[in-house]
Amino acid sequence: MAFKNIKGNVRNSLLDYFVSGKAVQYHSNQFGVASNPRSGLTATGGVISDYTDGSTVYRAHIFTSSGDFSVSALGDYGSNVEYLVVAGGGSGGTGTGMGFGDNGGGGAGGFRTNVSGHPLAGPSFPISVGPYTVTIGAGGGPIPAGPSTGGSRGNAGSNSSFSSITSSGGGGGGGGTPGTGGVGQSGGSGGGGCAVSSAAGGSGNTPPASPSQGNNGSPGNGGSIGGGGGGAGTAGGPSPVATGGTGSPISITGITTHYAGGGAGSNASSPYISTGGLGGGGPTNWNTNVATDGEYSTGGGGGAGGNGPPSAAPGGYGKSGAGGSGIVVVRYQIGQLTATAKATGGAISYYGGKTYHTFTSSGTFQVTNGPISGETLIVAGGGGAGYYGGGGGAGGLLWYGSPTPTKTANGAAITYNNSTAYPISVGGGGGSVGSYSADPKRGNSGTATVVTHPSGPYSATEGGGGGGNSPADNTIHSGRPGGSGGGASNQNASGSPGPGVPGQGFAGGTASGSASGNTGGGGGGAGGAGSNGPPGNGGIGLQFSTIGTATGAGFPGPGGGIGWFAGGGGGGGSGYGESTPSATKGGGSGGPYAGGGDSNAPVDTMNGRENSGGGGGSSTSYPGSAWDNKVGKGGSGIVINAYPS
Repeated sequence: MAFKNIKGNVRNSLLDYFVSGKAVQYHSNQFGVASNPRSGLTATGGVISDYTDGSTVYRAHIFTSSGDFSVSALGDYGSNVEYLVVAGGGSGGTGTGMGFGDNGGGGAGGFRTNVSGHPLAGPSFPISVGPYTVTIGAGGGPIPAGPSTGGSRGNAGSNSSFSSITSSGGGGGGGGTPGTGGVGQSGGSGGGGCAVSSAAGGSGNTPPASPSQGNNGSPGNGGSIGGGGGGAGTAGGPSPVATGGTGSPISITGITTHYAGGGAGSNASSPYISTGGLGGGGPTNWNTNVATDGEYSTGGGGGAGGNGPPSAAPGGYGKSGAGGSGIVVVRYQIGQLTATAKATGGAISYYGGKTYHTFTSSGTFQVTNGPISGETLIVAGGGGAGYYGGGGGAGGLLWYGSPTPTKTANGAAITYNNSTAYPISVGGGGGSVGSYSADPKRGNSGTATVVTHPSGPYSATEGGGGGGNSPADNTIHSGRPGGSGGGASNQNASGSPGPGVPGQGFAGGTASGSASGNTGGGGGGAGGAGSNGPPGNGGIGLQFSTIGTATGAGFPGPGGGIGWFAGGGGGGGSGYGESTPSATKGGGSGGPYAGGGDSNAPVDTMNGRENSGGGGGSSTSYPGSAWDNKVGKGGSGIVINAYPS
């Protein structure tokens, strides 16, 4: 995962500095530095992590969703910043059925950096006061499972950028068919080729960048093994291994982590399982037709679809793995010190006399100077929306400590004991269903987020998926239950909204069903139920403004406030037969709020925002329109621990 085991080793004596906005000043009488206090530049944007590398204190701004890196003042350590820009990975290819079990893995997203000492480091990057646009590329969407007269090449990932630095999306893997469709697509790293006719792998570093942003995908072997997708560190694995290329390691967040691993090709020879490249690449199992997505926020390529026995996948072949979304990190120096911390794990930041550990993916909270207690926010992954249906419900939200927000479960602060490790599992968002022509059309639920603890476990329930458009099946029309429930389908107003878990979230909304305007119900949020259609807006989330200020986590809310989480997704927009149906809003009327996805919107705003627990937005009931055959995914969850510094 992008932030797995990210550690900050900042001393607990950091309580002796103060934060003014986001600028840190270190005092000479406590740290023995120059007689005049020194500070780093003042900037906002992304999730903020403060950590040390030797005696140097860095601040990293970690972007898993698009936004701005905004600089309001330059500090005492110069105007240069270091960056990591990783694009979305490509998805794997699929095949034609039995006898063509040999598709290419998706290529990793392009990888660009200027971190000093890294083998792929570019030149220095000076900045000035002002905003710098950050764009996070989505991973290439999966190719659905089902019967086909020909294989399908995977989809390319989207570009990521920081100001003038752009990394290219990874290439899709080749599908099991002769000709162009079997050739791996070129991109940041190339997709693997299919085995039919020994199709070529795609070229990496496309378009060219210097230093290179990625490597080639491997060709298929002409028999039964597809090529692995290329990674930032190495090319895709050739026959007989079909592994994805290895990602590149970098320590820009405080610990060495691999990014941009290639997706695995499918392997029709024993042992049938191929591994994705280290750095987020998705593995695949040909025999069971299971292909895994590239990990989100790593740029990993998706695994190739399997073509195993029909009993494993009726119709002949399996769904390919989606590419992982990209990431951008910007860091700069803010001080000098040497020391240890009260705990490690997550992205560490400091504000108002407290230390914050933000887990945007699974890891371990390790206490080194305890016991400690404070506040804990736990948000599960949001549910995906249904096709022409209800919005996805937000992931369940739990809060322990004070002050207590309204409308959510809460309890006393959790105590974490000294020299003890606490595993944390951050739930992913519910993925989209395959296509309008495939069942089930009901959105998939997210995944629970769990803090493992002897007095727990403390578990936030996954968000529910929205209902889908399917003939005369009220089960599929109904929103799934969850921490917050999915909205009901707009198909003739049939089906029921999914219920929420008391204390964690609310139910989805019901749907309208008139001949002139079907509108799916909004997904439920942590702060309120999804609205009934019309308008079918997602339920509002909950705000933690201090957490938003301290860590950069959370999303905008009513009146422009920050630190909102767990908003429901918007239901499918009204107007069957209309060419421009109205969009419904995620996370509350007038959104998008709290990370919930809008309906009838570009894909990046249909999806629930990563690390918000927001539900995905649905699409209109208008086949053939710009919104047809699209549906939003749920946003991944988050865990934030805070305690007195």
